Amino acid sequence: MKVFFVKYCDLWGCLFVAAITLSVYWPLQNHDFVNFDDDIYVTENSYIHKGLTTKTVVWAFSFSNKEGTYWQPMTWLSHALDCQLYGVQPGKHHLTNLIFHIANSILLFIIFKWMTGAFWRSALLATLFAIHPINVDSVAWVAERKNVLSTFFWMLTMLSYVSYTKRPALYKYLLALLMYVLGLLAKPMLVTLPFVLLLMDFWPLKRSASEQLNGNEVRKKTTVSRFKEFLPFHLIVEKIPFFVLSGLSIGLSSLSVQDEVLSASGVPMGLRIANALVSYIKYIGNIIWPQGLTVFYPYPQTVPAWEPIGALFFLLCVSVLVIRLIHKAPYLTVGWLWFLGTLVPVLGLVQTGLWPAMADRFAYIPMIGLLIVFVWGVSQICQNLSHHKIWLSVSVALLLLVLIAITWKQVGNWKNSISLFEHNLKFTSNNCIAHNNLGNALNQQNRTKEAIEHYLQALEIKPDYVQAHNNLGNALNKRNRTKEAIEHYLQALRIKPDYVQALNNLGNTLSKQGHIKEAIKYYLQALRIKPYDCEIHNNLGVAFCRIGNIEGGIDHFRKALSINPHDISAKTNLQRALMIKHKNSFIKRSGIR
Repeated sequence: MKVFFVKYCDLWGCLFVAAITLSVYWPLQNHDFVNFDDDIYVTENSYIHKGLTTKTVVWAFSFSNKEGTYWQPMTWLSHALDCQLYGVQPGKHHLTNLIFHIANSILLFIIFKWMTGAFWRSALLATLFAIHPINVDSVAWVAERKNVLSTFFWMLTMLSYVSYTKRPALYKYLLALLMYVLGLLAKPMLVTLPFVLLLMDFWPLKRSASEQLNGNEVRKKTTVSRFKEFLPFHLIVEKIPFFVLSGLSIGLSSLSVQDEVLSASGVPMGLRIANALVSYIKYIGNIIWPQGLTVFYPYPQTVPAWEPIGALFFLLCVSVLVIRLIHKAPYLTVGWLWFLGTLVPVLGLVQTGLWPAMADRFAYIPMIGLLIVFVWGVSQICQNLSHHKIWLSVSVALLLLVLIAITWKQVGNWKNSISLFEHNLKFTSNNCIAHNNLGNALNQQNRTKEAIEHYLQALEIKPDYVQAHNNLGNALNKRNRTKEAIEHYLQALRIKPDYVQALNNLGNTLSKQGHIKEAIKYYLQALRIKPYDCEIHNNLGVAFCRIGNIEGGIDHFRKALSINPHDISAKTNLQRALMIKHKNSFIKRSGIR
């Protein structure tokens, strides 16, 4: 039996990681979509609903009609493939996220087992990554497909690269570049991967010349010499194509969200830097003590001076310490720099849209660095203790049980939008996003009185929150408080004149009041901003028919169906309009008056 286990130990390790991950995330199959970006990525995206059509592929690689999201064509195509395979069934979309997370965990185990030869440490590293509560956001949130998908290609890039370093061949190097390109097409956060490959060269691949020197020889070297020993020139040159790809990705991403970056530029750079430094400490705290994890942490209006100063001091002290131990415990340096470096793109120094103070999903890749420090560090410490295997085994088992319990509970918070944002409000304050989205979920269930309360709280926190004004107008409309609803739509448009949802909703409200021509004015204005919106074309078609312009109505119903062929309302309205047209034509031909 022992021989059988040793022979197939890697396979057993993969099966264990897959089984424990599947068991923790099993409830996801019964979860709904949430009203936080899932609408943009899946539920209300007509391009994605069409599946992998030529039109969808062209749209995925273009910069237009993306609701302010950055360039991520592989992610869009992934969602489109899901819709083609099983429609808009939330459980199946969640399952795809889970499959990618399991694959990422298994690949992490395989890569580190291959690089270090340490089976148990690599297995523990992968297991902690698989079941840690901070990763629930990335797995349980359909809109975060970009995170698990890009990490899948990150892992494949590392796997190809390790294979290349073991037995160099051009095709292996090109394969690593290809995997890296696919990863960048899923999410630009992967731009830090070339730096991680350099870290891997030092440890555990030990391609650096300094790894061949003893301590006395290293101490005799100058600072410049030590740097050359740590990062030989040929290893840096080897990464140049990766760095070029990173630069191209940054450029394309910046172009795709240029307007969003400009709209977020009002946050002072001093506040961004302060929040970034404090966030490092908060991420470490959430990884070590994963309590109070939630979907959205509001960006602070101010940060006390002592917090960023204390955070900077702590980060510098730890950095100096791990660098001094670089030859005694190289995994400390590699793991720590992995954590620091891979978080840089998501620290909010450059912001798009309504940026959070921090986000658990941002730690998906960076946390691997801290896990490396923990796993290899604990293993080295325990080697000096008597009966260390027994103590280590018991401690690891207890740790895994605690993480499983916390993760299971955290997965439950993602069951639907109401449970998600009620949990969010328990652990955050001044959270206008949570109040607004909880209001949307309640309004959808016709709990309009509760929804209005949350919209008002959102506007109390952020008076210029256009989405909350628009949503409050919708809720007030449901309670026949039309005059108040119109005022909130107009207020949203005063803040943001090109806000399409408010233009459309204002048009609907005016149309119901019989002010058809005024409603048409707002519909046309909305279409000038968003010409490929199926709902607005349908609404405009109805308005044209109501003033007797049947031809105009038919034209817009057909445009709506060209955007979304499955829109039942547009189909029905087109059939009615054609019947009226034919009836009028018959009456005209027969001379009936």
